[in-house]
This record gives sequence, C-alpha cells and structure tokens, in this order.
Amino acid sequence: MSNFGAMQNEIYNAGLRGILPTWPVDFATLEKRAHEALGPGLTNYVAGGCGDEHTQNSNASAFHHWGMVPRMMVDCSVRDLSIELFGHTYPTPLFMAPIGLNGEATQDRHGDMAAARASALTGVPFCASTLANDPLEDVKAACGDTPAWFQLYTPKNKELATSLIRRAEAAGYKALVVTLDTWVTGWRPRDLNASNFPQLRGKVLQNYFTDPVFRSLLAKAPEEDSAAAIFTWAATFGQVLTWDDMAWFKSVTKLPIVLKGICHPDDARRAVDCGADAVYCSNHGGRQANGGIATIDLLEDVVKASGDTPVLFDSGIRSGSDAVKALAMGARAVGVGRPYTYGLALGGADGAAWVLRSILAEADLLMAVNGYPTLADVRAAGVRRITS
Repeated sequence: MSNFGAMQNEIYNAGLRGILPTWPVDFATLEKRAHEALGPGLTNYVAGGCGDEHTQNSNASAFHHWGMVPRMMVDCSVRDLSIELFGHTYPTPLFMAPIGLNGEATQDRHGDMAAARASALTGVPFCASTLANDPLEDVKAACGDTPAWFQLYTPKNKELATSLIRRAEAAGYKALVVTLDTWVTGWRPRDLNASNFPQLRGKVLQNYFTDPVFRSLLAKAPEEDSAAAIFTWAATFGQVLTWDDMAWFKSVTKLPIVLKGICHPDDARRAVDCGADAVYCSNHGGRQANGGIATIDLLEDVVKASGDTPVLFDSGIRSGSDAVKALAMGARAVGVGRPYTYGLALGGADGAAWVLRSILAEADLLMAVNGYPTLADVRAAGVRRITS
C-alpha cells in the first residue's frame, strides 16, 4: 500500500528550504501554463472539443453536482487504493487514457515515450494510442514493469488491423482497447478554423509507417514518399464497427478486449453478451460529438448494466476528487487524459508523473479525511446528487 498523500509533506518540507514546486498541483494553473508551452496549434487540437464544446465542458463541470458524505471515527491511517483488473493487481485505480497527440506534446516530439516513462515512474498503467510518434514496441518497453494497454483505431484493412493487434500482443501489452466512436472525426471548429489536422501532415503515424502490412501497401517506403504514405493512411483509417465484429476480434487475439465509447446501458449489456472483458464508459472527452450528456451522469446506469464486468471510465477527470466520485459510482478504474498531457508539455516524463502523483495524492487524502480506508468503502458510501 502506498501513502500517495505524503506528496504534500514533500512539498511543504521543500518549502522550508525555499524550494517551490516546479509544476502546479491544480488543473487551472496547469492548463494555463501548458497552453503557453504548447502554442496555439497544438493547444487547439489537445484542448479543443466538438461543436461549441458544451459537452466537453459539461464533462468536467458535471462532477460538481455530485457529492460525497464523509464518515467519522474510522481508522484511515492506512488507505488501500489498489485494484484488480485483467488478472493483475494495480497499485492505483488510475490509468493514463489514450491521447492521440501525445507524441507532439513534448519538445523533442517523443511524448509517447515520455508518457510511458511517467507510467514506469508512478505505476499508473498507460493506454498507448495507435496514433503515436514512436512504434508501439518502443513505447511498451519504456513502461518498464508497469503493465500497459494498447488502444486500437481499427483500420479498414483487416490484415493491417490484425498486424497491429499481433504486434501489441508480442510487445507485451495486457489489454486491447477498441475505440468505437472514431471511424470519422467529429466537427471541431478550432481545428477547422486553422485548417489543422496533424495526421494529414504526417504527425503521430509511426505505428503505421513501421508496420509491415502497411508498408506493403506502398510503392515506396514512407520516408521516401511521405505524401503517398499519408494518403494511404487516410484511405485505410476508420472502419465502421458493429456488434458482429466482436467475433472477429475474439478470433484474432487472446488479449482482454475493452470496448471504449459505451454510454448507453443497452450497449453495455450487449458488450457483455458479446464477450467484452471490460466496458469503457467514455464520450471521447466531448471531442467526437457535441450535444451529449456528461459521461459521469451516465456512469451509474452503465455500471448496473455491466453486471460483474468491470467498467473503466474517462471524460472530464481533472482532480483526485473527480476520480474518487467516479470510483464511488462503480468505475473499476479511472482514466486521466488532458491533465497528464499538459504535464508532458511542461516537463516531459517528470511533468506527467507529477500530475499523476498530484491527482493520486488528492484522492488519497480525500479518502483519509472522509473516512474511506478502501475503495470498497468509497463505493459503499456512494454519491448524492446535489440539486441546488
């Protein structure tokens, strides 16, 4: 068991020696500084959402209309935040959600490697995106002993899809996370107004450019004809998936299959019936469709519909208290997205690790003060809707 909350003692003790934190511990300051570091183009892509961004903003603000009730006279001197998932014990209930532009977030443009190193530093598992500036094998190796998962944007070419999945298996990833809601990109005004789609400029495509099946589709190697390689990527990206495709996924991999993008309880039940090993409740952070409901408001129904199948959650997590509320509503594990990417922008692997540690410290201390020594106690306490 780890005392994540001890991070605040480190900070206060350093302050006695005149040392202030290099990076902020709150999201508002983190976001402001990261936007300055990223610059307008990358900020628009990383921070932007779909339409007028109402759903994206609601994802974060909706946590404020859920509250928890503390319990007193409980010995919380030791807290246990560990979870069981995919046959592995994780020291924390957090994971690093897949972000398709991590690779561009650091100064050296190897943000995927930095994110993996942050995972190794913290023990928080990294869900590596198909869209990356470094091959999935190198990213997995950089995770060290911390298990990692691989997120798949399923291509139209099944040989290519199979190759990516088999590479993830061979590299040692512990789960396959299949994104369901991105066979076409949503309407994103920030990117459209700047006419900026990074992949069409050759960014974060190394998992394709290093894949033997993808390279076999090209007359010349990607480094010799980048325009043709990018065009081929665009032509193969975006397979429309249906429930019938689950049989194919089950036939090509022995990895646990996680279906990402489930927000309706009927879809959660269907996912379980089709053999999904986990249901991932997410609306892609509000980046893919506007006009929806904040994901945290949908979580309880998805958890109930999923039965004993674990539910992962992301969309709008900005703090440790957000994470604890999602756990109280039944999520097995909670994904952190933009915050750790902002950490990458400010300080690479160490910056991302700082952000993850800050979120864990807040969650740990909230459990301590509220009288929840274990995550089972968090779930037993639950949440209440705040009407005013």
